[in-house]
Amino acid sequence: MPAKRPTIADIARAAGVSTGAVSYALNNQRGVSESTRRRIHEIAATLGWVPNTAARVLSGGPAGAIGLVVDRPARVLGIEPYFMQLISGIQAALAGGPTSLLLQVTDNAPAQLAIYRRWWAERRVDGILLVDLLVDDPRVELVTDLGLPAVILGEPQADLGLSSVWTDDEKAMAFVVDYLTTLGHREIVRVAGPEEFVHTQRRTAAFLAATAGLPGARVLTAADYSDDAASRITRRLLTGQLAPTALVFDNDVMAVAAVGVATELGLDVPGRVSVVAWDDSALCRLVRPALTAVRRPTAERGAAAVTLLLHPGDGPSQVKTADPELRVRSSTGPA
Repeated sequence: MPAKRPTIADIARAAGVSTGAVSYALNNQRGVSESTRRRIHEIAATLGWVPNTAARVLSGGPAGAIGLVVDRPARVLGIEPYFMQLISGIQAALAGGPTSLLLQVTDNAPAQLAIYRRWWAERRVDGILLVDLLVDDPRVELVTDLGLPAVILGEPQADLGLSSVWTDDEKAMAFVVDYLTTLGHREIVRVAGPEEFVHTQRRTAAFLAATAGLPGARVLTAADYSDDAASRITRRLLTGQLAPTALVFDNDVMAVAAVGVATELGLDVPGRVSVVAWDDSALCRLVRPALTAVRRPTAERGAAAVTLLLHPGDGPSQVKTADPELRVRSSTGPA
């Protein structure tokens, strides 16, 4: 038979106090001395007591969880280090506290909206983190209508009325283009992620502004961030006319795939083509040649978003992280 779940009455009996005193102590309310509060917490921990989340929510208390939905096919998510870095930052901010992370993966927008409605209707979360903001994103209107607290991990947009934590991708793109042109590259191609994302459009705009006057500079858009999409595009670019001398990819997985294609074609990296990845990771350091990459404070973004969600100010806040850095490695060289 399963062990009986310890109750407040059990704690009160062990401590020799009333159940009311136990309730005051465990909810950190006035009504008991500090020494009694500490003793009750120690006894509760010894007995293995945990709060009854369902009862707490029904009584109007917090759910003790924040939600994150990642709209990616499971296969793509499984090989993309970015989200593991983000989640590590989120968990670091939650560690030791009473709030946990509720994570769900989906691969279509309507399902994501349904998840938010269900979570809020069932009071399963106290707020959510929004990633991969879309142009005219329906999630913004939904959370606003529901009154569901939310923080965007992405570029600030004051008209949305939501707080956000962001990194200056435009500055990072300018760094990359300046570095490549200094090496003599003029035929530079940016291989972007899905164009419906706000961050894709902002990076593309920054790339086009930085490469203005370079007739060989252009942008190609991948259907997703997968190695398959990057391999197809890279093969087409490197075997076609006006082949680029430098490629800038929107994530590390695509950049690693591009190095593999160049090797299959017998093209030297960086002798024939230089490759730059967005979001530095272990993949970038382990592949050969090691990848030059934009390193952004991804874990810092996750932690800052949690803090902003759990401790909001009087109105929407826009928190900027540290600036990205360009980590130069052996995948880039003179044109």
